[in-house]
Amino acid sequence: MLLPTTLVGSYPQPEWLIDREKLAARLPPRVRVRELWRVPEPLLAAAQNDATLVAIKAQEDAGLDIITDGEIRRESYSNRFATALEGVDLDNPGTAIDRSGHPNAVPRIVGRIRRRHPVEVEDVTFLRANTGKRIKITVPGPFTMSQQAQNDFYPSEAAAAMDYAAAVNEEIRDLFAAGADIVQIDEPYMQARPEKARQYGLQALNRALDGIAGTTCVHICFGYAAIIHQRPSGYSFLPELSACTCDQVSIETAQSNLDCSVLAGLPGKQILLGVLDLSDMTVETPETVAARIRRALPYVAAARIIVAPDCGLKYLPRAVADGKMRAMVAGAALVRAELC
Repeated sequence: MLLPTTLVGSYPQPEWLIDREKLAARLPPRVRVRELWRVPEPLLAAAQNDATLVAIKAQEDAGLDIITDGEIRRESYSNRFATALEGVDLDNPGTAIDRSGHPNAVPRIVGRIRRRHPVEVEDVTFLRANTGKRIKITVPGPFTMSQQAQNDFYPSEAAAAMDYAAAVNEEIRDLFAAGADIVQIDEPYMQARPEKARQYGLQALNRALDGIAGTTCVHICFGYAAIIHQRPSGYSFLPELSACTCDQVSIETAQSNLDCSVLAGLPGKQILLGVLDLSDMTVETPETVAARIRRALPYVAAARIIVAPDCGLKYLPRAVADGKMRAMVAGAALVRAELC
């Protein structure tokens, strides 16, 4: 289909499952923050499954073409995977400066980073069993995880990133084997810390993708709109991803009013085009979404565009998220009709 639609990853978790006020009042968790969950531990997995079914149905009802699990089981996009790895001391966490400029508790690396076991395979299996549409699952990227940790073991952050990459590679292989159609790697810190990303981030990312046969995507953004309020007018790290072995690059254009000419620098990639402004609680009209899609067409063939939000919907009220998803689908249909 021309101009298919999907989420970047997350959908709002219901208030009965997680304390959304506490979630919004703090920086995104890098270590586990179990007190955010309203459901007791013995019942939590079942409750998360129920909420995931809600997220799947909401996406299907909105008309999305590629479905995610909504990242319902996660406190943040990265901490569930990062805290499941060997080599980190979770009982005595470290501190790192978040991309907002504030200190945040993070995993403290005390040994060799290794993947103990599959982390998200059951999530993919559950998603595959509950939708007939194409499915996508997301994993945190090795560069970003290396920036969201305190390194007390490796001689350099670059060395830590390469072991994170090996762990991500193992996970991706298992996710495709479990039925994922697309695996997305989230690397927002490549935008936040471009100098370090140029030094070793791309090498780590390509190591995470080494030998992977399925469709892969890299998401790079300016941060959650609920946390990071100021947007630059352009990416500090984007053309470099032309050298990445991924198939798709996910970018945001709506809130930043991005100059889409930069997309001409990614000729070999499909583009997940962010067209929903997540800083604005007003639901876009389909015409607004269509206009944002059209801005990219001089630089990217429509056949290479997948329509998406700027970032995850995690911090939006559910009614707003649902309205924005429907507007996104309708806006894509408007442009599709013009092109066909």
